[in-house]
Amino acid sequence: MKVVIIILGTVVLLFGAAQLLFMKGQRNIEMYPYDLVKAYDDFEIRNYEASLFTSVDLGTQGYEQSSGRGFSILAGYIFGDNDRNEKIAMTSPVAMTLGDTVSMMFMVPKEHEKENLPKPNQSRIEFKEVPAKTVAAIRFGAWANDDKIKRYKQKLINALEEQNVEYTDRFYYLGYNAPYEFFNRRNEIIVELAAAKQNP
Repeated sequence: MKVVIIILGTVVLLFGAAQLLFMKGQRNIEMYPYDLVKAYDDFEIRNYEASLFTSVDLGTQGYEQSSGRGFSILAGYIFGDNDRNEKIAMTSPVAMTLGDTVSMMFMVPKEHEKENLPKPNQSRIEFKEVPAKTVAAIRFGAWANDDKIKRYKQKLINALEEQNVEYTDRFYYLGYNAPYEFFNRRNEIIVELAAAKQNP
């Protein structure tokens, strides 16, 4: 029995140490930059900077059907699946469009310019320049799935309508954590707001 307790204690310690390393690594990842405009009880309004993204159109619907495939394609590119076998730093969050079909996007680190990036070996990967925009964002924890995304999207819509904040049909899911990270998980649904009608 004592041996079992020692083994379990060792596993717990190793697991905790690994999670602390993952959390420390997250703090060093470049983030999609924004300024907070206003915080409400259930959501906040943000201004995002113009940024460059790698993007792949998956031709599928839903988070569960699309996330693993999209991540594999884009991660392959930044881990060296390109014409220079060059690695590019990971950024956060991973973005997914929430429309009739799903596109997944990784932000390109600010140190890179579009003209100097290595060419993807997969022709489906594109570089997309996303202009500055104002969005509303709602956050939830744990692991994302289609039901949670649908629920929090509707919760965001209800909150915006209650505050008379006009929004567009451009919704996105943002995921900030790798699947093996257990603590401080962060997921968001954001929607672009109608220009000059944000009622801040």
